[in-house]
Amino acid sequence: MLFVVFETCFCWEGLLLGVGNPLLDISAKVNLEFLSKYDMKKNDAILAEDKHKPIYKELMDKYQVEFTAGGSVQNTLRVSQWILEKPKVTTFFGAVGEDEYAKILQERAIAEGVNVQYQHAQDSSTGTCAVLITGTDRSLCANLAAANLFTPDHLAKSENKKLIESAQYFYISGFFLTVSPPSIQEIAKHALAHNKTFIMNLSAPFLSTFYKKPLMEAMPYVDILFGNESEAETFASEQNFQTKDLKEIAQKICDLPKQNENKKRIVIITTGTNPVILADNGKITEYPIIKLEHEKVVDTNGAGDAFVGGFLAQYIQQQPLEVCIKCGVWTASQIIQRSGCTFEGKATFKP
Repeated sequence: MLFVVFETCFCWEGLLLGVGNPLLDISAKVNLEFLSKYDMKKNDAILAEDKHKPIYKELMDKYQVEFTAGGSVQNTLRVSQWILEKPKVTTFFGAVGEDEYAKILQERAIAEGVNVQYQHAQDSSTGTCAVLITGTDRSLCANLAAANLFTPDHLAKSENKKLIESAQYFYISGFFLTVSPPSIQEIAKHALAHNKTFIMNLSAPFLSTFYKKPLMEAMPYVDILFGNESEAETFASEQNFQTKDLKEIAQKICDLPKQNENKKRIVIITTGTNPVILADNGKITEYPIIKLEHEKVVDTNGAGDAFVGGFLAQYIQQQPLEVCIKCGVWTASQIIQRSGCTFEGKATFKP
């Protein structure tokens, strides 16, 4: 009797598509006086105002700086690629200038496996982000520049339409709410129409306050939402949840109106050195983090991006949520032992 075995062909390329703000990170160790000078706090994440504009030159003139390819979503996709070890599983859209910084960003992201498809904005420089490190804390001050000029026109290009159509998972940071809410809506509605997974991140407390309208317009489409404790608390306050209990907040976010009734909303809240909170299908579960000795923690910059990157690397493989979160915890623990959102060698995560 003849048996024929059919090998299932699974297409990895372009499975996860991210949209965000590509930024060149300029990192330096500074003191608290430097933060105070620019009216910033530890673990801040803000957009640069006029008073912050001199910060980038001062860092480069007076401090030993490191340049890394950054931007929240781009970091997450880079980390996912590191875990997956397959090229072009992820695709990234974002706007850059036509300058040397854009070339550096693109070269580094491509080298790490991301399929970068930038929108190039003329007469604008590539965005930068000052990463101010005080001990193990970090404060971010982003000058979006060209990143602020992304438009839905980029999504309408035939080659990019094909990338959107082939993707099954979409990840957009809350930071992108300040740039192009119409682009978020377009991708969210595509995900809904085709029963694909739409994922967002609260990203920073100020977004829930000052960009509440576009955030809440996107929320009905969100299948998975990430945030940390301060972001979740601010969101809860703005939505009048009348609780500071993070577990209750996670469940209340799950219960917000949702368009795709085929997918129950999943909410994940990271809490620093405390357990990760997962709200899923009416149930709250906590997962411990990996606790490191204080001297091993170099820089918490990028830990949140790395957590999401590890989570999504497993999620798009349809691994159980427990494995996804464990991978997120593992990748975050690796990233904080290095300066910036960087990694080297082979990822050694074991479920």
